[in-house]
Amino acid sequence: MNVHIKGGRLIDPANQLDQVIDVFIMDGKIAAIGEKPESFSNARTIDATHQIVCPGLIDLVANFREPGNEHKATIASESKAAVKGGFTTLCIPPDTMPIIDTPAVAELINQKAEQGGLVQLVCIGALTQGLKSTHLSNMANLKEAGCVGVGNAFTPIKNPVILRRAMEYAATQNLTVFLHPEDHYLRDDGCIHEGPISTRLGLPGIPVAAETVAVARDLALIEQTGVRAHFNRLSSARAVQMISRAQYDGLAVTADVSAHHLHLTEYDVSDFNSQCHVRPPLRSQRDKEGLCQGLINNNISAICSDHQPHEPDAKLHPFSATEPGISGLESFLPLCLRLTHEGKISLSDLISRITWQPAKILGIDRGKLDVGSQADICIFDPEAIWPLNDTDMLSQGKNTPFLGWHLQGKVTHTLLKGDIVFEQTA
Repeated sequence: MNVHIKGGRLIDPANQLDQVIDVFIMDGKIAAIGEKPESFSNARTIDATHQIVCPGLIDLVANFREPGNEHKATIASESKAAVKGGFTTLCIPPDTMPIIDTPAVAELINQKAEQGGLVQLVCIGALTQGLKSTHLSNMANLKEAGCVGVGNAFTPIKNPVILRRAMEYAATQNLTVFLHPEDHYLRDDGCIHEGPISTRLGLPGIPVAAETVAVARDLALIEQTGVRAHFNRLSSARAVQMISRAQYDGLAVTADVSAHHLHLTEYDVSDFNSQCHVRPPLRSQRDKEGLCQGLINNNISAICSDHQPHEPDAKLHPFSATEPGISGLESFLPLCLRLTHEGKISLSDLISRITWQPAKILGIDRGKLDVGSQADICIFDPEAIWPLNDTDMLSQGKNTPFLGWHLQGKVTHTLLKGDIVFEQTA
C-alpha cells in the first residue's frame, strides 16, 4: 500500500529537518518528502495535521520474556504493546531462556518477530557462555547470526581478567559491548537505594558506589582494550560525570538511562510500593537531576524503556522479595515528552535520543527518514492527554507505578516498512 502522510510536523533529527511537510511512501520506503512523485497513486492518506511525524522509536533495552518466560509475556503480546507505544525496532538482552549464546536462539527470536510482522527485533548476544562468566561465547558466530553487540545482562563478571579477554575478543569482531555497571559485592542483597528511605523502611540498600566502582573498572578495561562500549541504565549523577570525563578523553563509550529514572526517586518507594522496585534502584533527587543534565549535555545518548513485564504475583510479595522491573513500553513516549514540557530538552533533541542516536549505538541504518530509506514511522499527537489504565494496556505485564497517571502525548499511527501496524481508534 502506498501511504500519503498529510500535513504533519516532520521531525527528523538525523537530517536536521523540522517542518510541516507531506511524506509519500511507496514499496515500504520513503518515496518523497514535500512534492508528490509522478508515479504516486492509489494511496492511503493519513491526516497528521497538528501531529508529529518522526522516525519509529528505537529501544535499547526491552525484555520480551520469550523464549523461556512466556508466563510473563510473549513476543506476540509485547510486539502489540510496542507498536502502540510507537516503537519499530527493539533490542533484546541476552538473558532469555535459553541464553542468546548460540546463533539458533538469535534466529528463533528474529523468526518470531518476522512472523508477527509488527516490529523488528535485534539481539544482544551473550558475552560469556550461558552468562556464567567463565568461558567466552563464540562472538564471531553471534555476529554472523545478526547480533548487534554482546553483553552479560544483569550477571556480573567478577573476574576482571575474563572481562578483559571478552572485551579484546569483541574488539576484534567490531562488536559493541553492552555493560550493566553494578558491583556484585557492593550490591549484596540490596533492593533499594542506600539512603534515608532505606534506613526508615528497614530495607537493605544498594550504595551509589555499587555503580561507580563498576563504571571505574569497566572504563579502565575499555581504555586498555580499545573496545567500543555502551553502558545500560545509568542511575547516578556520579556515574554520568565519570562517563562524561571518559568521553572527553576520547574513549568510545556511550550510555543510556531508563525513562522511569528521569521521573521517579527513592521517595516513590516510601510506602513499600513494589511497582517502584527496579534494578538499578531509583536513587536520590540529586541523582535524578544529574541524569537529566547528562541527557541535556549529550553524555547520555539515549533513553530506553527497560521494559520488564511481570505476572501479577511477581509484585505481591514483601518488597525485597518482589521481582524488579517496570512494564514500560506504553508509557515511554509521554514520559519522555514530559521532559520537553518541563523545558529540560527540545523536542528535536528528545526525538534524537529515542530514534537516531539509539540506531547509531546499535550500528543499524534506521532512525531517520531519508528519501529511499525504510519507512519506519511514528505519528503522535503531542497534546492528547490520556489516563494509563491496566485494562487498556496491551502488554501482558501490567506492572507499572504510572497506573492512574494522566499522560500527555499519544501515538496515533505506527508504520513498519510502510505498513500501518498500529492505528489509534476512537
